[in-house]
Amino acid sequence: MKFVAVTSCPTGIAHSEMAAEALEVAAREAGHEIDVEVQGAAGSPPLDAATIRDADAVIFAVDATVRDIERFAHLPKVEIRTREAIDRAPAIVERAVAAAERGASESGAQGAAAATPAAGTGDDEDVFASVTGDAKGRAEEVRRWLMTGVSYMIPFVVAGGILTAAAFAITDAVEVTEITVFTEEEGLFLPGDLDVSTIAWIGAVLLSIGGVAFSMMVPVLAGFIAYAMADRPGIAPGLVGGLLADEIGAGFIGGLIAGLLAGAIVNALKRIPVSGTLKRMMPVLIYPLIGTLAIGALMVLVIGEPVATANQALESWLTGLTGANQILLGLLIGAMMAFDMGGPVNKVAYAFGILSLDAGNFAVMAAVMAAGMTPPLGLALATVVRRRLFTEPEHRAGQAAWLMGASFITEGAIPFAAADPLRVIPSLMVGSAVTGALSLGFGATLQAPHGGIWVIGVIGSPLLYLLAIVIGTVVTAACVIGLKSLRRSGQRAEPVAA
Repeated sequence: MKFVAVTSCPTGIAHSEMAAEALEVAAREAGHEIDVEVQGAAGSPPLDAATIRDADAVIFAVDATVRDIERFAHLPKVEIRTREAIDRAPAIVERAVAAAERGASESGAQGAAAATPAAGTGDDEDVFASVTGDAKGRAEEVRRWLMTGVSYMIPFVVAGGILTAAAFAITDAVEVTEITVFTEEEGLFLPGDLDVSTIAWIGAVLLSIGGVAFSMMVPVLAGFIAYAMADRPGIAPGLVGGLLADEIGAGFIGGLIAGLLAGAIVNALKRIPVSGTLKRMMPVLIYPLIGTLAIGALMVLVIGEPVATANQALESWLTGLTGANQILLGLLIGAMMAFDMGGPVNKVAYAFGILSLDAGNFAVMAAVMAAGMTPPLGLALATVVRRRLFTEPEHRAGQAAWLMGASFITEGAIPFAAADPLRVIPSLMVGSAVTGALSLGFGATLQAPHGGIWVIGVIGSPLLYLLAIVIGTVVTAACVIGLKSLRRSGQRAEPVAA
């Protein structure tokens, strides 16, 4: 058979690519053809229309909204998370075969119209249960909306954070923040105009660019949550709601609420029956206009101030964390980062780091990144120290895990966790918890929300930060080796006992 697939995860890097590779290998081993479109940060070119037309079924391995999904409307479908594709690719391919055969059977019995499955009739185990209406499906759908917003937000956060951190790295923070390199009335000022050094001027330029990029975080988050819910008509109300949340001081949490409300408002408007000329005007005029007015009024008059107050309370709490409380927070954040290696729990911890960054607390973000680096690094070390405990594919994965861990791509640990979850995942959580606690205990700071070891120049207390990562890596490797050795010992002991 011929299949097409789309993979997409919130960051659009590791999970998307790994899911695509797993599906390609599984389909090829089963004797089928498959073409995969990766919708992510790097991504791949969109699938050719002829390829989609000739396919027998489509596989959506996604944690975020699929762009231009209407291209696949005529195909039987299987919808899963990226993690399922990584862990159970052969079974997913079998489901696609069954869906294709079922679609072909319906087409023969009922005509061509029946070959286009109604929304949600693809597979009994589909995870997107907006169709079924059950509580689990609704929670999954909300999670997908939120992850779509996060996926579009992350590039702005990364670019803005790294540029801002670079500005502070090359010159004194106080000096940079006091330099205004551009005004609406006067335009751009050069170093000579401001009587400052060229280095200070470059720092101020980087700070200005980074500040603009970082300021887009909340509006983009809200806009694309609304987009995931209501398609393109939701973007304008969502963006405006996010801008207002940022303006009022409601921040990241306000953006989440604004995006969800904007999408809900536009979806409610879509249910109003209209016809004729008015129907054609709705997507470009009525939905954006009324949606923007409604969400704007809600944010300004009802929601914005209470959320801003809660945001300020969170900021005060983060600022006031000291001693044992800081260590406990580091333990919790670290364990969450390792629990599902780029999944929903990991993303909650990462979002908390961004929220803390937005609140001016740079220590939490440092702990988040350090704890996300140690799972791949610890497993890579374990494969070197005790080669006999790992398979040949795991040795190859370990070689790649060095770079993935150093680059803060926690998903580098997934192949190991998928093969032996009961021993690997607890080991990762222990190592990452230790790393998070040490990072906060050492007082390390980070203004760049991504980059791994490559942004070491903008990390506060860099040597202690590296020490926290090294210790966490060693703890992770020791736990993995210890648990796997116990298993091996038990297996060898059984024949003797018998």
